[in-house]
Amino acid sequence: MVEQISSDAPVLVIGLGRYGAACAGELDRLDRDVLAIDTDLGLVQKWSERVTHTVQADARNFEALKQIGAEDFQVAVVAVGSSIEASVLITANLVDLKVPQIWAKAVSQSHGKILSRVGANHVIYPEREAGERVAHLVNGRMLDFIRFDDDFVLAKMFPPTFIRGVPLMESGVRSKYKVTVVGVKSPGKPFHYAEAGTVVTNHDLIIVSGTNANVERFAALDR
Repeated sequence: MVEQISSDAPVLVIGLGRYGAACAGELDRLDRDVLAIDTDLGLVQKWSERVTHTVQADARNFEALKQIGAEDFQVAVVAVGSSIEASVLITANLVDLKVPQIWAKAVSQSHGKILSRVGANHVIYPEREAGERVAHLVNGRMLDFIRFDDDFVLAKMFPPTFIRGVPLMESGVRSKYKVTVVGVKSPGKPFHYAEAGTVVTNHDLIIVSGTNANVERFAALDR
């Protein structure tokens, strides 16, 4: 049985490099209680005024983690990536401390496999995911792109010509291209959910969902 984690549970962030600092800072902005640790005193001091709590500690040391109360956290983020050995050891320490939910950064597929086998619940590949996203944007067909694990994607794009000026239910988007228009952004207005009767104009942006291949095919249509 998977343990239910409270949505406001404090978060332990290990590593205050760019990835860890961004994660800790955003969690703090979302009003989550955060304890961020790093071996580098300079980074700890730098972030001490932006994150709830910062401590200089070496998370590779099991006793050091116990001293800062790591076992009391329900959620931990292992943001150390430059040293594979360190990230694996830190993750193993958190597993031994029975932290229920561990998010760990990986720099390669093999690194991610080791983290999963050690006990990380969620393995993140920020560099790979960012690279894939940029490739789609550079390709010029999409304005934003998010891929999920099961080959399901969300993409922001300009609408193809054939769906403009007619209700979505009449455009045949789903039947012809196996994608769904889930949101529409008109100039000066926030995004709103698309409905069967929604009419997309020349000035709108759309959010489309579907498999990667189907969304790519849809994005390549004449605009």
